[in-house]
Amino acid sequence: MSLEIVRSDYFTSEFKRLAKRYRSLAKDYEAFLESLKSNPLQGVEIAPNVRKIRMAIGSKGKGKSGGARVITLNALVTEQDGTVYLLLIYDKSDAPNVKMNVIKDIIRKTGL
Repeated sequence: MSLEIVRSDYFTSEFKRLAKRYRSLAKDYEAFLESLKSNPLQGVEIAPNVRKIRMAIGSKGKGKSGGARVITLNALVTEQDGTVYLLLIYDKSDAPNVKMNVIKDIIRKTGL
């Protein structure tokens, strides 16, 4: 039983952009991954198998509510076995939410 976490190209590019702005993001991301591994079904389901998860950014000092949002696509066999695709990360202060057609476009371009 293992949970595989795969980053999309779009996630990686946005993560790098945010990491330049927030020094603590790499450490916060590691804590997020540990949390995701223990509970891959956390967050709010915004479409079938697509979840929006809050992630704190320590250097912002606002906790989870003012931090980043991570959009995931779950392909789980069981709760602790399968694959979680990290599709998108964005700063809530930049955009309070992301339109569903943008998420669908990322899923399509990723080939999922």
